[in-house]
Amino acid sequence: MSSIDWSTITELLAYHPSRPLLFNSVRFLALFLAFFSLYIALRRRLNWRLVYTLAFSLYFYYLSSGFYFFILLLSTVVDFTLGHFIYRASNKTRKRLFLGLSLGLNLGLLGYFKYTNFLIDLFNGSLGTHFHFQDIFLPVGISFFTFQTLSYSIDIYREKLIPLTEGVHGLPSLFRNFLDFAFFVCFFPQLVAGPIVRAADFIPQIRKRLALTEVQLGQGILLIAGGLFKKAVISDYISVNFVDRVFENPVLYSGLENLLAVYGYALQIYCDFSGYSDMAIGLALLLGFQLPENFRTPYQSKSIQEFWRRWHISLSTWLRDYLYISLGGNRKGGFRTYVNLMITMLLGGLWHGASWVFILWGFLHGIGLALDRFLKNRGKFFELDATRALVVLLLLHLVGQGLILWQYADDPELLNAYTRGNVQMGLFWITLFVIAQIITQLKWSKRVINDSVSKILVFHFVCFCWIFFRAGALANPMPPMQTAGEVLGQLMTNFQLELLPQVLEAYKPVLFLMLLGYLLHFLPRNWANAFEKSFIRWPLIGKATFLAAVIWIVIQTASSEVVPFIYFQF
Repeated sequence: MSSIDWSTITELLAYHPSRPLLFNSVRFLALFLAFFSLYIALRRRLNWRLVYTLAFSLYFYYLSSGFYFFILLLSTVVDFTLGHFIYRASNKTRKRLFLGLSLGLNLGLLGYFKYTNFLIDLFNGSLGTHFHFQDIFLPVGISFFTFQTLSYSIDIYREKLIPLTEGVHGLPSLFRNFLDFAFFVCFFPQLVAGPIVRAADFIPQIRKRLALTEVQLGQGILLIAGGLFKKAVISDYISVNFVDRVFENPVLYSGLENLLAVYGYALQIYCDFSGYSDMAIGLALLLGFQLPENFRTPYQSKSIQEFWRRWHISLSTWLRDYLYISLGGNRKGGFRTYVNLMITMLLGGLWHGASWVFILWGFLHGIGLALDRFLKNRGKFFELDATRALVVLLLLHLVGQGLILWQYADDPELLNAYTRGNVQMGLFWITLFVIAQIITQLKWSKRVINDSVSKILVFHFVCFCWIFFRAGALANPMPPMQTAGEVLGQLMTNFQLELLPQVLEAYKPVLFLMLLGYLLHFLPRNWANAFEKSFIRWPLIGKATFLAAVIWIVIQTASSEVVPFIYFQF
């Protein structure tokens, strides 16, 4: 009888900084199956099940960020306590004081870990100082759980939520209610990359009787399988084999390849992040919890406002409810509305990363939202979504012009080539604008054509902004603005459409997966709903076989190392 290999077990259970625990890893699958077996066995022992799940959640976070899980515990204890003092404060001033303490601690921790080196760089560049950069580890998911605990404090301050401490009468109830709050903050499926949940939506679910229905089981397995396929097959493959290579050195590739890389990144980041969200929601369903939808086919949006109602829904609604509305929303006139939109999107961009390209990304989306809203109120001429989206794209074209002129100011030859391309692009915009206005007069086809054209234009607006977002990736070897400038430069000066046959041949598997990904994304919603209803009725062996087939495909297409989720850096 062979002895137990304890070194292998220790390797599986220990934290490795270079290999954080990821949903799309065999390691997580093994740990989750072991966890889930005992979880089901404890289904009638509520407190034991909650303690067990909380312990596993903390262990999960330890395997993702090491001993930085103490920050998660600190944030949990502080906001649980301050929520009590906010609610019990005798006047508005004291309420604001305790809310300020919550904001200060949470945002202070977030600022230290995420923005210290950005501020040092800003000071050095503007004041001529020579402060050294700090070696600071960014705890995984700190932006997500910070926003989650802050929403609890703010909702109590706004008197929309009664704190859990109100139910405390002695040590047993204190333990019970703190357990519920810690469970809400640390619940592992959504802990490190969302969806961001609200206490009012999640806490009432905690002590409900566990009953895994056939619908929940079917939806959970389908979401896990679909999310795994999107992340580990589509996103990872096109990233490793095409997108990363182009963005690491754009000038080595033609403008056509750069354009395909931009389309590839738009699909990559969607499949990566929505894949994580799908897996998180699916895992939560298997555990008996309902998490909010985080993506709703965002590239089918007909306006920029609609895009933000479909993309990263839990973040966009958080920014709307706790930042935009706090600034005054649309209650203080048109100009203030546009200013509030800009501030919200600028801070939303900064939330995504400590780099000027993320701020620029937020600025562009803020301009797009403000301009779309402004034009919508300017009469019949701008009533079509397609017309407004075209004007916004034209504005972005001017932004791109400015960046190219800055990037190639010392290279007359490239500037001349850019000018020729810019004239052609200008004629293209004028033609599109004329077509959009003609559509306005075609009452019989207005809606169909407007919907199709507006979706195409909004998609390209989003893709243009993704160039700057991708340029800020941590692993990129060049400065972000240089990367973005070179991508735009290749698009404008070196497109080489005649290379299309060779490009199609050279990147056949990548382009196939891109086509498959976009086809799945643009499937009618009722088709997806019909398949889900059918899948729910499948026998358990059929569901298990489907999931096993997806896992097998993942193993066959996987790269040598598990690729981390993009939003883990946020």
